[in-house]
Amino acid sequence: MRAPRAHDCIRARAGFSLIELMGVVVVLALIAGMVAVSWQSMMPRAELNRAVRDLSSQLYSVRSDAISRKARFEVQYSFSREENRPIGYRVVSPFRADGRGGLAAHEEERLAFPWQALPDTVQFKRIRVNGFDLTGGIVSVFFDPLGISTDHLIILEQLPGNTLYTIEVLALTGDFRLHDGEFVREPAQDSDFQ
Repeated sequence: MRAPRAHDCIRARAGFSLIELMGVVVVLALIAGMVAVSWQSMMPRAELNRAVRDLSSQLYSVRSDAISRKARFEVQYSFSREENRPIGYRVVSPFRADGRGGLAAHEEERLAFPWQALPDTVQFKRIRVNGFDLTGGIVSVFFDPLGISTDHLIILEQLPGNTLYTIEVLALTGDFRLHDGEFVREPAQDSDFQ
């Protein structure tokens, strides 16, 4: 009778059993499921953050243009989707749209840039202008040559999930602040100054 050799035992165990392979597949499936759930929860917030970043950048550019060009610029916000405009915003400059240069004499002569659409899952919840809440139509605000702006809050809403973000534009400086969630600055009272 022949004694088993060491390499015969190794050859008999050279591979994985079906049970071991199934265990690896189950573990990989669980990891993939956790990654997919995590990825889906991050994507909507990323779209809201992108919308806030893009709008903030546009507001900063408009304020800078108003100061550097010594002219009054307008930002328009659209709450509803129409045939010729998305839910979004655009800039209307004080310059002539016909390309001949100079300031426009009338409102209809002003150069209006194309509408910038918000992502499909982001919308304006409301815009507070000078203490009044607006929730529909087109809302116009201004930046003047001194950097002063119309006092307004832009509250963006991420659907689904109703995640909110607020961009606060300060009237006297034209600067803006970003707030996670819904933020409303209460007006100053006489008692605040006593």
